[in-house]
Amino acid sequence: MTMEYLSIRQVAEKWGLSARRINVLCSEGRIEGATKIGSYWAVPADAEKPKDERIKSGKYVKSVTTDTNI
Repeated sequence: MTMEYLSIRQVAEKWGLSARRINVLCSEGRIEGATKIGSYWAVPADAEKPKDERIKSGKYVKSVTTDTNI
């Protein structure tokens, strides 16, 4: 049984992220099973998309500040 791997570009298209973001996730070790072959990353075809660590509350809320001293 051989493991199937995808390129960064293929994973980016599959997950709806940029190729640069996938590269960063691989470099940070956040994609399980991603392996560097030479200067390229190989991502297992069945790898799970990591959670976005930037969102702490579970949903993104853009805060709007109002200046009352105008």
